[in-house]
Amino acid sequence: MREVDLEAFAAGLAAGAFVIDVREPDEYVAGHVPGVHSAPLSALGAVLDGLPADRPVYVICASGNRSLRAAEQLATYGVDAASVAGGTAGWARTGRPLVSGPSASAPGHTGA
Repeated sequence: MREVDLEAFAAGLAAGAFVIDVREPDEYVAGHVPGVHSAPLSALGAVLDGLPADRPVYVICASGNRSLRAAEQLATYGVDAASVAGGTAGWARTGRPLVSGPSASAPGHTGA
């Protein structure tokens, strides 16, 4: 299982990495890392077709526990997934920005 620290995640995000947030929708709307897509762990299978096959997918949650499970599950489907250690809470603790609201759609979702 691959896990990245917040510094590596920040660098990947700045370079345009694809990121999914596996928290529940209410958690995501309350505050998430800018630019990440909502893909709740409870419905992870529904977004598989929308994930890129040609680059890594970062997986984030609140603290890193759900993202570890999700990254492990994605790996069984052949997705190059990495869990973000520390999660959204760690991101916020380092003074990095969060945004609220449904600002990014689920992977593969084309409507608003």
